[in-house]
Amino acid sequence: MSSVVYRLIDPDSPIFRLVLAVFIGGVIGWDRQSRGKPAGLRTHMLVGLGAALMALIPMQISPSPSPDAISRVVQGVATGIGFLGAGEIFHQSVQGTAQPKIQGLTSAAAIWTTAALGLVTGCGLWVTSLIGLLLVWLILSLAPRLEQTASRHKHREDE
Repeated sequence: MSSVVYRLIDPDSPIFRLVLAVFIGGVIGWDRQSRGKPAGLRTHMLVGLGAALMALIPMQISPSPSPDAISRVVQGVATGIGFLGAGEIFHQSVQGTAQPKIQGLTSAAAIWTTAALGLVTGCGLWVTSLIGLLLVWLILSLAPRLEQTASRHKHREDE
């Protein structure tokens, strides 16, 4: 029992990294879910977990993986997550409208960033991933207010 607890709190442990990646994805997903976005809690948790798992593969295969191996994982995740993000943009842009309209860019960017944070966490850079999570949370929380202020300011200038 105590060895399981130790693995959960040991930052070098793959279990710690995976749990942290799920937590980070969950925080971002909770924000998206609470705003009524289609890509919410489960999606972001799975993206963070999947990216962390991919990052762990070369480290589990070899105790000292080559930078090339990790670079290929990062490239593969970035490419794959691009398709998921594009699907999110396409899905939101097509729904309920006859005219082309681009929507879902922030959701796609959140998915992309969740994957990046999952990779960082999987590589064991947990402090960087927590700082990244804080920045994402600030952007998702404060940017809408700044956008509203800028929009009101622009509206006044147009009058």
